[in-house]
Amino acid sequence: MPQVNLHDAKTHLSRLVEAAARGEEIVIAKAGKPMARLVPLRPSARRERKPGALKGKIWVAENFDAPLSAEEQAEWTKSPISPVEDSK
Repeated sequence: MPQVNLHDAKTHLSRLVEAAARGEEIVIAKAGKPMARLVPLRPSARRERKPGALKGKIWVAENFDAPLSAEEQAEWTKSPISPVEDSK
């Protein structure tokens, strides 16, 4: 694992990043003391997301974004966690 000083790392950052991308690990030192390690990124363990994967499994009500009725609004505003209550 090669070690480079901070000044050289700043000067040759692009070259060092390319080396790390190829799998090399580089230690960056300041005044001879190791301070950081430049390593390649690992591929994400997350699976690729596919649009429409939940099609037919969930639904949204027709009135999902309709205004609340006066009764529903009253329920929300009298709630102890309501921002309207908290600001009083």
